[in-house]
Amino acid sequence: MDNSNADTVRAVHRALDILLAFREGEHDLSATELLARLPLTRPTLYRLLHTLVQAGFVNTSGEPQRFRLGSSVGQLARVWASFDEKAVDLPAAAQPMMRRLRQHTGETVAVFIPDGNFRVCIAELASEQPLSFKRGVGYRERIMLGASGRTILAHLPHSMATLKDYARDLPADISIDLKRYAHELEQTRKRGFAVSRSELIEGAVAMAAPFFGSNGQVSGSLAVFGPTVRLDNSKVKETSAMLVEESKALSCALGFANHPT
Repeated sequence: MDNSNADTVRAVHRALDILLAFREGEHDLSATELLARLPLTRPTLYRLLHTLVQAGFVNTSGEPQRFRLGSSVGQLARVWASFDEKAVDLPAAAQPMMRRLRQHTGETVAVFIPDGNFRVCIAELASEQPLSFKRGVGYRERIMLGASGRTILAHLPHSMATLKDYARDLPADISIDLKRYAHELEQTRKRGFAVSRSELIEGAVAMAAPFFGSNGQVSGSLAVFGPTVRLDNSKVKETSAMLVEESKALSCALGFANHPT
């Protein structure tokens, strides 16, 4: 490989490192914040950011400039999330269920699919209420954390050894009792949904139920989340029951009729 090719490959790697520097829950970053995470000089960072902005992978606004992931990242997420099987467009297939859930609850509704140790949001209908929570298409979080991840993991093959592997990827400030966690997964599988309170966002409640593909394997989770001030215990119970029914409808749309009861 000659020097010009090596420089091109190096530039691609650096551009990808910039995209991967954005973390869960961060809306945007400054150049200084990016430089703290990347072994780049300021001129190199700005040169690569300019290219990423032109391609739609990064957006910029404000003075001083702040950068956020662009629509091209969402496009790749949608392509990656699409089903090869019967050419099913999962985000499109989930729209009727998502609309019914949002209309009934008034809260944000989202679809997540597993991605190794993570789960990824591939579709979202944000709440129209002033006080609400939303993640956005492309949002990634560790599959062990939150209701939408836990309800997927509950239907994936797992042992204490695999849970330990998942736990190694957790932030250093998060500690999980794996025996209690394994019991919670079993309870989640039996009742058909998961609930989390203030687990990832203080003051937020999340509920999620799994959906399945035509092969009978869990394909992801359908989730509703909103603030605790609106989602008391009775509302959580009502919403969770509706989530289970809508996840069954989504499973049916994907070709799986024998949804667990």
